[in-house]
Amino acid sequence: MVATVVISVILVAVVALIIFNMYRQNKQGKSSCGCGCSSCAMSDMCHSDKHISQ
Repeated sequence: MVATVVISVILVAVVALIIFNMYRQNKQGKSSCGCGCSSCAMSDMCHSDKHISQ
């Protein structure tokens, strides 16, 4: 019982850290996939707000 709780807490903490890291990278304008956007076929979907001119 105690081991299940400890493992669950560790897993929740790891998932929370991953989500926080992805959020922080997104706020910094970095790609979440880890590769450059110049060769990505989906770059228009990720960075559509940068392509809109007003």
